[in-house]
This record gives sequence, C-alpha cells and structure tokens, in this order.
Amino acid sequence: MTEGQRIADWVDALASKAPTPGGGGASALGGALAAALGQMVANLTVGKKRYADVEEEMQESLAALAALQADFLKLADRDAEVFASLAAAYGLPSGTDEEKAEKTRVLEENLLAASLVPLKMMEKAVAALYILEGVEAKGSRMAVSDAGVAAQFARAALTGAVMNVYINTKSMKDRERAEELNARSEALVDEGVRLADGIYGRVLAKLR
Repeated sequence: MTEGQRIADWVDALASKAPTPGGGGASALGGALAAALGQMVANLTVGKKRYADVEEEMQESLAALAALQADFLKLADRDAEVFASLAAAYGLPSGTDEEKAEKTRVLEENLLAASLVPLKMMEKAVAALYILEGVEAKGSRMAVSDAGVAAQFARAALTGAVMNVYINTKSMKDRERAEELNARSEALVDEGVRLADGIYGRVLAKLR
C-alpha cells in the first residue's frame, strides 16, 4: 500500500481485475493489521498501575510490532513489484535458442524473487505471533479479544503467503532450491499455526 493511499482505494484495486494487488499484498496487509492490533493492546496496557510489572515488556512489544507493521506494508509494495517483473519475464521473446536460454534465466531469477517476498512475510508473521503471545498473556484483560483477533490476522498472513511461495517454486527449474524454500515454508506454517491456534484457544477460554 503506497503512502497516503486510502484503504478503500486499495481494497477497490484488490477487487478489480488488475493483477496487483493480489493475494500476496492482501496477506501482507493482514500481517500489518495483526501488528497494529497488537500495538493497540499494548497501548491499552502501558501506563496502567495494574500492569506496572509488564510495562517494560509492553514497551518493547510496541516498538517491535510497529517495526513489523512497517515491514508488512513495504512487503505489500514489494510483492506488486516482483509480480510485475515476473509477468514481464513471461513476455520475453523465445524464438531462438539464445532467446529461450535468456528467457529461462530471467524467469528463474524472477521466480526466486517472487518466492522470497512471501517467504519474508511468513517470517514476519511468525515473529509477530511470538510477540502477540506475550501481549495476549500479559496485556490488558479488557483487550484480550483484540489480541486474539491479531493472532488470527497473523495466521491468515502466514497461510496466505505460503500459497504465494508454492505457486512460484512450482515453476522453478532449480528443484533443489525450490524444495529448500518449500521446506522452510512448511516449517514456518507449522510453527506459526501452533502459536496462533494456541493464542486463539486461550483467548476463547478467557472470554467464555
């Protein structure tokens, strides 16, 4: 999402037939929303006598989540950039052996770039979930549901981004590299889903 762009305009662009933003950008936006909601819970905690013993931790969480929010928004823009480059690569000429070889090289390069961006989103989503775990456990009880919602957005960012990894690694010629990326992605999903579902379960138990 570009600086100064209204959320309604971005969502309208997402709804259109334009190639970007798409699922990758939407996943990144979900991660940004997770980080923002986590900050909300922390902001409702800091400065309260009842939570004085976790003041320092909440301040640290605020800073870390603010950085992650900015990272996710940058990744949304970066996702659109790598998609544009990949689309251009598919349009390269392939009439001669030399052109075919060059197209294959450029495609491979761009498929890798298009895989690494959502993989980075996944890493950020897991990082956010570790912070949200502490925010949910120690933050304001009045905002425990918001911590739960934040975890669900981070989970969606994670499981959305992994599909954007796979759709690109599937086309890579370097299968060893592709499988390395896939294995890393699978591990992140396992880790992140465990964290997110744990937070969700604990929040529901508190709310009921």
